Amino acid sequence: MGAIEKFATTGIAPTQRLRYWNDLVDRIYTGTFVNTPGEEFRGEMWSWNVGDLAMIRPRSTQSFVGRRGTESAEERVILHLQCRGKSRHMQDGEESLLQPGDFVLGSAHRPYSIELTGHELLVVEFPRAPLVERFPGLDDLMRQRLHGGTPGGRVFHDFLLSLWQLGDQSQQDPEWERGVTSVFYDLFALAMRGAKRPAEDRANDHVLRERVLSVVEASLGDPALRTVMLAQVCNTSVRTIQNLFAGMGTTPTAYILERRLRRAADRLVSTPDASITDIAFELGFNDSAYFARCFRQHFGVAPRDWRAAR
Repeated sequence: MGAIEKFATTGIAPTQRLRYWNDLVDRIYTGTFVNTPGEEFRGEMWSWNVGDLAMIRPRSTQSFVGRRGTESAEERVILHLQCRGKSRHMQDGEESLLQPGDFVLGSAHRPYSIELTGHELLVVEFPRAPLVERFPGLDDLMRQRLHGGTPGGRVFHDFLLSLWQLGDQSQQDPEWERGVTSVFYDLFALAMRGAKRPAEDRANDHVLRERVLSVVEASLGDPALRTVMLAQVCNTSVRTIQNLFAGMGTTPTAYILERRLRRAADRLVSTPDASITDIAFELGFNDSAYFARCFRQHFGVAPRDWRAAR
C-alpha cells in the first residue's frame, strides 16, 4: 500500500498545466488523457492504492477525459462516482448523464470518454471478479447511470469519503487493508442492488421530484417552507423528502435557500424601486441582515452592490 499522494496545478504555468495533468493521469490510469476548452485549466487530485483498489479523487475545471483502454490478464472495471458537477459518460455506444450522487461502472479495457463540467469525482479501478461474486447481475448494469440517492448508495458514498479522511491505518492493524477491500465490495454490491429499481419506481420518483420542486417554487415567500411542510403538502414522509434532495446532491434547506437567493437576485434588478428589506421579506426571510449575509456568501457581493452593477 502506498501513502496518499496529492497533486495540483498550483505553481504550474498556465500553458504547461494540461501537459502536466496528462502525464499525471496517464501514469495513474494508463491510456488516460485530458483536453480542455482553454488554457484556464485548474485541478487537484489525490491518489491512493488500497489493496487491489486503485483510487483517485480529482477536482478540476471543465474538461474532456478519454481513455484508450488497457490490456491485462485480470479483468478490471472502473467506477466513477459524481460528487460535484455533472458529467456525460460514453462507452460502447451507451451514454450516461450523471448528477451529484450518481455513479456509473464501465470496463477498464474498452475505450471510454467523459465530458465534465467543473467537478469532483471519486474514481476506483478494481478487479471485476470479487464484485461479481457479490452481485451476479453486474452485466445488466454496466455503462448505465445508477442512482446514488438510495440508502445503500449513500452508505457506499459515505464509506469512500470517510476512507479518504481516515487515511492509511495499516500500521495500526495489519488486517486493515484486507478488511477495507472486503467492505468496499460488500457496500458497492449493496449500492448496485439499491440502484436497480423497477422503471415504475423511477417514474414515481420523477413525478414526486417535479411535485416537490413545484411546491418550493410556489412557496418561496412562505417563511414556513421547510422539509416538514414539503412532506405534508406532498403527502409523504420527511425521510422521503430528504432522500429526494440527497439524490440531487443537496438538502431541502440548502435548495430552498439557493432558490430564494436566486429569486431575490432577479427581483433586485427587475424592481429597482423595491427596498432590499421588502424583497427579503417577500421571499420568506424574517431578518434582512441574515438575508444580506446569505446573499453575500452566495454571490460574493452585497445585495445593494449586485443591484448597482446591473
